[in-house]
Amino acid sequence: MIELPVVSEKEKQKRKPDWLRVKLPVGKEYASVRKLVDQHKLHTICESGNCPNMGECWGAGTATFMILGNVCTRSCTFCAVATGRPPEYDEDEPQRVAEAIKLMGVKHAVITSVNRDELKDRGAEIWYQTVVKTKELSPETTIETLIPDTKGNWDALYRMIDGGQEVVSHNMETVERLYKRVRPQAKYARSLEQTKLTKEAGKRTKSGIMLGVGETVDEVHNAMDDLVEHGLDILTLGQYLQPTKMHLEVAEFIHPDQFEAYKEEGLRRGLKYVESGPLVRSSYHAERHVNVPI
Repeated sequence: MIELPVVSEKEKQKRKPDWLRVKLPVGKEYASVRKLVDQHKLHTICESGNCPNMGECWGAGTATFMILGNVCTRSCTFCAVATGRPPEYDEDEPQRVAEAIKLMGVKHAVITSVNRDELKDRGAEIWYQTVVKTKELSPETTIETLIPDTKGNWDALYRMIDGGQEVVSHNMETVERLYKRVRPQAKYARSLEQTKLTKEAGKRTKSGIMLGVGETVDEVHNAMDDLVEHGLDILTLGQYLQPTKMHLEVAEFIHPDQFEAYKEEGLRRGLKYVESGPLVRSSYHAERHVNVPI
């Protein structure tokens, strides 16, 4: 008789539910994007962040590009991107990214980056040049920039958002109580202020929150209120998935019904658009967000 291993209740809770299963990336379009990314020596948050939607998005011929290298100066406990002292950035990167976006023929491009706290301008000039050059080569392409926390360097912020992009996103990531555990080098109030200043600069604003790290329903609602108060237009809500055993553990797998309830609550509280679901990530369905009435 074969004895089956005993599985504890804690281990059972850690198992991903059926609604989190995704297809492996395959297909001709996926292979085409893969080839372009490799040829142009580009980094994508799709890979570095272990995004569960990479197969779907790349299969549709789109990708989220990550500029300023793939080593981050922050050590957020949820993130799969490598942490350390980044090498010198590549001044030719804006041109390479722009050329790749043109070759891919995407109608809407998402650009993000690691944090570069060691740079005086936080990498703002590379940000600006990337957007400008992309617009020059692909004038019909709309752009969302998912920018990092500038640590209160508002001159850097204004340069980052001045290239002509249609959407500016900055992720809150979690509720206020959990900031020190989830984003130890960030500040909840500072990220809210960054969103407010971005809105006052005339941009369509967007942010994202991960769920399942120990937050309560009331705390999520309070975060929504804070974001609306600071001028947020679009919010994404998705399930946190632990990248490795070295990262923050999942506290809870949120049911799809709760995600739907959050969506309804966010709209009721004044958000213009809410993308909410277990597999939702910041750039998921980003092409829909560029036309949200504000």
